[in-house]
Amino acid sequence: MSYIDSNLMRGETVVYKAEIHWFIFLPGIVVAAIGFLMMAAGGEAGVFGALALLVGVALILKAAITKVTTELAVTSKRVIAKVGLIRRSTMELNHSKVESLNVNQGIFGRIFGYGTVVVNGTGGGATPVPGIDNPMEFRRNAMQTIDDFEPSLAAT
Repeated sequence: MSYIDSNLMRGETVVYKAEIHWFIFLPGIVVAAIGFLMMAAGGEAGVFGALALLVGVALILKAAITKVTTELAVTSKRVIAKVGLIRRSTMELNHSKVESLNVNQGIFGRIFGYGTVVVNGTGGGATPVPGIDNPMEFRRNAMQTIDDFEPSLAAT
């Protein structure tokens, strides 16, 4: 069971979940491919190629762990982010405490559709969640959800 699903309050539902983009695997794939090609060349290059292949596999494993252990969601009451496997970092912010959601995208992020979503709370805290697939879609859905549930917050 995911962190978000296991920490929902009574009557709270998940409205939108974000995923980590596949692009986080690219550095590991490139390094592993270069290592494989160097190993195929043989000689001294083969030794460095084996080392590069191991580094590439480690990078791919790190990316897989990041993809599996990062969660970002908007619920009917909160914005929730969780990052990490052994050392966990979480952020749970009620809709009324969300000041803004910013999206940071570089050139590759714009081309391939990923970026960092920064959740800013009213207390000045900012929580960046990098590598989010289609971050503009997440921001739009989050802001729409917050707007939709804001009248019910004022009535309570």
